Amino acid sequence: MAETRRTTAAPPIGFRPGGPPMAFLQDGPKSKNTAATLRRLWAYLERQRWVLIGVAGLVIVTAVVDLAGPYLMGLAIDTYISTGDLAGLAALLGWMFASFVVAAAGTWWQSYLMAGVAQRAVRDIRTDLFARLQTLPLRTFDQRPHGDLMSRLTNDVEIVSNVLATNASQLIANVVGLIGVIGLMFTINVQLAIVSLVVMPLTVVLTRLIAARTRVGFRQTQGALGELNGIIEETITGERVVQAFAREAATTTQFAIVNRRLQKVALRARILTSFMGPLMNMVNNFGLAVVACAGGWLAVAGLATVGEIAAFINYAGRLGRPLNMIAQLFTSIQAALAGAERVFELMDELPEADVSAPAPFLHINGHVRLSAVTFGYEPGLPVLKHVSLEAAPGQMIALVGPTGAGKTTIANLLTRFYDIAEGRIEIDGVDVAIVHKDDLRRRIGLVLQDNFLFADTVLANIRYGRLEADDAEVIAAARLANADAFIHRLPHGYQTVLTERGGNLSQGQRQLLAIARVILADPDVLILDEATSNVDTRTEQHLQQALLRLMHGRTSFVIAHRLSTIRDADQVLVLKGGEIVERGTHSGLLEQAGFYHHLFMSQFKGQIL
Repeated sequence: MAETRRTTAAPPIGFRPGGPPMAFLQDGPKSKNTAATLRRLWAYLERQRWVLIGVAGLVIVTAVVDLAGPYLMGLAIDTYISTGDLAGLAALLGWMFASFVVAAAGTWWQSYLMAGVAQRAVRDIRTDLFARLQTLPLRTFDQRPHGDLMSRLTNDVEIVSNVLATNASQLIANVVGLIGVIGLMFTINVQLAIVSLVVMPLTVVLTRLIAARTRVGFRQTQGALGELNGIIEETITGERVVQAFAREAATTTQFAIVNRRLQKVALRARILTSFMGPLMNMVNNFGLAVVACAGGWLAVAGLATVGEIAAFINYAGRLGRPLNMIAQLFTSIQAALAGAERVFELMDELPEADVSAPAPFLHINGHVRLSAVTFGYEPGLPVLKHVSLEAAPGQMIALVGPTGAGKTTIANLLTRFYDIAEGRIEIDGVDVAIVHKDDLRRRIGLVLQDNFLFADTVLANIRYGRLEADDAEVIAAARLANADAFIHRLPHGYQTVLTERGGNLSQGQRQLLAIARVILADPDVLILDEATSNVDTRTEQHLQQALLRLMHGRTSFVIAHRLSTIRDADQVLVLKGGEIVERGTHSGLLEQAGFYHHLFMSQFKGQIL
């Protein structure tokens, strides 16, 4: 077993046994920069600047046309109804109907255009976020729940999408409408306009107070949702283990605890936002009453006509409508900003460090040397302590030792999934620290204890080793791996679609496909981490034959607990406590009757180390 010190959900593609402990990070109510978040969102939107200009034009036209209704109604009362001009009234009603049709058509068109803008913007956000995930070091995935990462890529981005698609244009329309209403009010009657605006400062203050608190609430809600998604994803992936240990009740209890926490923070956020509507209605009704009273007094004093008062009361109602809508939109906008912050926070994670001017590394002979290498996943807790080893081209190096001794960590460092703290790692005399990581990893093949298979065809899973390979090369690799025979027995042969993680195959069949994948990649150095464990003896023979073909002519590092499988190793390195305590051949180490001898004999005597 590798020295894994944590249990995670389905691991990301790659080799990362022996990683550091996972810390289930909680998103607290941190202070965030709203302006910076909006600027970053705008960077995605401005790529469609001309469409946005068109939407803004439609919003303005629609708002202006919509505002014409009350004005025309007041004109009808003062000009046509009071004089009994039915023909003029009919014509005016026609114009009013036309304004309603234009407003409705403009609203639909701007919604259509804005939906397209939003979907293209969030497509780019998702693409950038997913691309950034591919550049992050494995340490990031070790320290974050996978469900939380998935939640940021799906739930948080979807919240941003919904707001951009629907609420953004509505917000602009209501702001334009609010400005238009105020302008028309001052055009019709300055005194009544001033009275109508008395309640606006109160509305602004209430909106700011509530919005400041809902932002924190929505961020906590989305953080709790990410944690819940992590539990769901982990439980579904590990359902076999849950049932094997009869932990269904305990798992349900754990889910209920987090679900209850989500319910509490979500309820708190919703309660805060629910205050907005009733408060705005109360303020608006108060303002409407003030306008009605003031209008009546002005009419009695001869300072306003009946038509002006009717139009003003209508506009006063419309003054409240955009204020109400803007207040309600703040709920969604706060959620979107919280989601965008979580997305951009992940985008801001530093990518995996690599050299800017890498040394050429196209083909290697396989001369590997580690010189005084020290490394720890956590500061002050070294896993390897001044480890030195040397492998000549074509040699088979066996790494053995108890769990946690540092065997898998050596493999992690050879592939530069983690970078060393002290010492030097060289391949063919070239320090791997000055080699491009992709170039290095293309020359190193990995066969793990539990290899990852995709929910795709058998052919595609093998071809993952070298995407440009044709079908004939894939089939040839499968034959060398002793996988061709069982593949032909599958329902659709090489076109059989595997379930997630290859669940419709046996452990041995999954290993054979993994070996075929590495054979197709044609690496120069091999790392085999418990590649024949967890299989029966007959399957192990097939695996050993395939591995021998794979290792032929290549430098190989074999991590094994089943010590009988490494009898032919050129070197056996025995690790204990992060140090190499013994080295030599299998027979030579047995003759020394030291720690390796104890390990070997304990496997036959059933002793527990």
